[in-house]
Amino acid sequence: MPSPQHPILRTFVAYVEDRPGVLNRIASLFRRRGYNIVSLNVGRTHEAGISRMTFRVEADEDTARRIEANLYKLVNVLSVEDITDKPSVSRDLALIKVSVGPDKRAEVLQLCEVFRARAVDVGPRDLIVEITGTQDKIDGLVAILEPFGIAEMVQTGTVAMTRGPKGQAATTMHQPPALRGVDAA
Repeated sequence: MPSPQHPILRTFVAYVEDRPGVLNRIASLFRRRGYNIVSLNVGRTHEAGISRMTFRVEADEDTARRIEANLYKLVNVLSVEDITDKPSVSRDLALIKVSVGPDKRAEVLQLCEVFRARAVDVGPRDLIVEITGTQDKIDGLVAILEPFGIAEMVQTGTVAMTRGPKGQAATTMHQPPALRGVDAA
């Protein structure tokens, strides 16, 4: 297990107001502080006017606390939670266009079945495969498909959710700001 002061890939969940410029302010905060966002996903929630961000950043414990505290300083941020050490489910989605003719198509489709991926488009000289899972699973399929010729690939950022009852960030997003904040170390 890594020591607290060694950077690891951390997963944060933030609930934010769904307004123009919020993503830009958060990205600017990361840029100014020199934090590299490895993965970012933003989407609507079941509540009107609120979006949920999931982002992954390489950080040690001290840096993680500072990231959380700095995010709380932004007006449109409602709540933040570092879910790295909490039981959670995380997934990425990738679309992979493989250059393969009819002669090798069956072989590629068989390999995709092993990874529980599926063909979502078939053309005369290529096919598009969709895979959902962990980054390791996606990387594994990419490695297997590379010899056939990957023409294009696109991947979402990670989406993650804690297991069990409502996560801390979801629970605290409607509390007054004074009760939500995290002290910077």
